Amino acid sequence: MKLNEKPFIGILAFVIVLFTMPIGHAFMILMQIILGETYQYVGAMLVGLLGFAALLISLKKEDETTRTFLGLFAGIFMWTGFVEFAFVYFANHLAIAPLIENGEVVTKPEYLMLPSSIGLYLSVVGYFFLNGQTRCSFFRWLRRRFKMKIPSVADAKTKNYAIITSMETIFVLWTFYILLMIAYDKSIFGDRHPFTYFVFIGSLIWSLYLFIRLIKYAKIAPAIRYAIPTVIIFWNAVEILGRWDFFKEIWVEPTHYALEMGLILLAFIGVIILTLMTPKQKNIE
Repeated sequence: MKLNEKPFIGILAFVIVLFTMPIGHAFMILMQIILGETYQYVGAMLVGLLGFAALLISLKKEDETTRTFLGLFAGIFMWTGFVEFAFVYFANHLAIAPLIENGEVVTKPEYLMLPSSIGLYLSVVGYFFLNGQTRCSFFRWLRRRFKMKIPSVADAKTKNYAIITSMETIFVLWTFYILLMIAYDKSIFGDRHPFTYFVFIGSLIWSLYLFIRLIKYAKIAPAIRYAIPTVIIFWNAVEILGRWDFFKEIWVEPTHYALEMGLILLAFIGVIILTLMTPKQKNIE
């Protein structure tokens, strides 16, 4: 078997997106440490604008793979710069205290605020669910189950996969951040509540199902897009295990684990280069 064949294309896509999770966490924390409270929001705005710039660049690109990678990075940069740091700012502005258990911070103030966006989130869900151009597999599955026929005028030749991928990244991250914060909230469930165990087991089973489908892809661009929900759903289980102190989340303390995080970054760059150098397949699946 070759790297440009099944199942390696799907595996490469999974690994690429998987590496973005710890790197994204570490990057945000390093920004806060290096820039400090005074300049971190300026840095966050620049990071968000960098993501938006990636979308602008995508307008001049026609290659699906290039647009998909630009969209992935745009989504991560805009989520980190525009969304997460917005919560950081207002959590500090409103002097919201972190959640502390046994003398340790278990949930930062910005994440305590995140569930407050659930109303906006549900409004966005409604828009995408009823939009015939939305190609989300989960929404399409729901439409089939409810026997809903929604016309679509999408033209595959004019699709900007960067915008699609960036919105997918932001939306899926938003979805499961809210889910985890609700699960961890002791006034609702709690991190040792049966519901949280259900989320943990469900995330493992769901991500395994998606991974089995992912390794059937023979083209890197659609594989990357399918790997985004696959990885983020899998990452729920990683986050919960970290919450349960099953292992040390080194990406939360990147300055203490600089070597390990450096190796992860190098591996991420190596996989990206390997992927870009891999000959493309003509067929999608």
